[in-house]
Amino acid sequence: MINQFFRKKDVGAMLREAGGANGGLKRSLTTSSLVMLGIGAIVGTGIFVITGQAAASYAGPALTISFLISALGCVMAGLCYAEFAAMIPVAGSVYSYSYTTMGELPAWFIGWVLILEYLFACSSVAVGWSGYMLSLLEGWGIYLPYQIITPTFDHLPDGSWVWTGSIINFPAVFIVILVSSFLMGGIKQSAVINNVIVVIKISVILLFIGFGISYIDLSNWQPYIPENTGEFGSFGWSGILRGAGVVFYAFLGFDALSTAAQETRNPQKDMPRGILISLLVCALLYVAVTAVLTGIVNYKELNVTAPIALAIDRAGEGLAWLSPFIKLGAIAGLSSVILVMMLGQSRIYYAISKDGLLPRFFSNIKPERGIPLNATMVACLVTSLIAGLFPLHVLAELVSIGTLMAFTIVCIAIVVLRKTQPHLNRPFKTPFSPFVPLLGAAICIIQMVSLPGSTWLRLILWTVLGMIIYFAYGIKHSKLNKRK
Repeated sequence: MINQFFRKKDVGAMLREAGGANGGLKRSLTTSSLVMLGIGAIVGTGIFVITGQAAASYAGPALTISFLISALGCVMAGLCYAEFAAMIPVAGSVYSYSYTTMGELPAWFIGWVLILEYLFACSSVAVGWSGYMLSLLEGWGIYLPYQIITPTFDHLPDGSWVWTGSIINFPAVFIVILVSSFLMGGIKQSAVINNVIVVIKISVILLFIGFGISYIDLSNWQPYIPENTGEFGSFGWSGILRGAGVVFYAFLGFDALSTAAQETRNPQKDMPRGILISLLVCALLYVAVTAVLTGIVNYKELNVTAPIALAIDRAGEGLAWLSPFIKLGAIAGLSSVILVMMLGQSRIYYAISKDGLLPRFFSNIKPERGIPLNATMVACLVTSLIAGLFPLHVLAELVSIGTLMAFTIVCIAIVVLRKTQPHLNRPFKTPFSPFVPLLGAAICIIQMVSLPGSTWLRLILWTVLGMIIYFAYGIKHSKLNKRK
């Protein structure tokens, strides 16, 4: 009985299943398009939204150190992702990797966590997009009613939930539906749209860094590491660690990138390059933007949904001309994040459904476009609903813990697979194994531990729901179920 929970999917069988007709998915992506997709996913919420909130609540100006810690963990995890993506180039990311190394129940668990990660990533970015769009509209003298621009519920510091009096955050719902319509047009069309958006947002970010440097007030960096308030995670070094845990999900773009391995022309070479190049570029941008942002505005004032827009406004007339460009760049940038996260979410549904753990409905392919249409539509529906109902800070913390857990499992799985299946073809190998994978796992675990207890509670509740679905449906319909 216990053994069936840990039955593994054969790597060769998985590759054969993904080959040939490619499971209906079309191989259209190259190294350059993967890098652009990676940057499209990574550069977004971390810069345009979460940076301000993490500085104000946890780390102050030392959030730059938080980003460096997160980046270090991401490089370690990224190298492990690169090995897996080159070795097992199939849709499903960590879910598929876990199925071959740890077995069905652990794979289902991490697949369920990935759904949490992408679902709440899309939702949180959509809420951030709403904040920047409203800021832009207000600059033009357009004010929308409170009842359609605010999340329906809010979560107070004392742990209670309250109704805000709003119906729904309509702009957040709108952008999810719009981006989903692009995805339904096919992966190639989506990649082209993403490329255009990435060029726009990188240009805007470089403008902010270049012109913003001259408006830095060095007194805003004093103290660089604010004194701890007496509570773990509230400034000081523990605040830097908690800040690293919160902003970590801003790097999950390369995670979503690995879900597109089955749609990549030469995944053995293109996936490692796409993952590592996009990760390194974005880490540099994050640190630079954080330094400029906390230099222009005191960190205590940055707990807003559009911190860069606030910094531009505070700089005065000298940067006033840049304000609409920053806001448009943020809107475009967050749109590309939603696009890639929605892509990742639908491919996770697709991969789990192909194995029978979710209904076949999710793995139906639209032949002429080569996309999992049903999975994309469900992802759109659920994501838009969550984005409209809940506040940003709750969504961001849930994404962080899901991402950190996924990265931890990938790092550990590399070590396991090197021992259990040493003869597998590995076009790319994680260097200095097992040191790099184990260090990556340790960094991720430390950041997970630093997250608030309420976030862990929500993860436990999500896990319980997932286990109910697995035991009620998945275990009976699994393609590895010999009784079928």
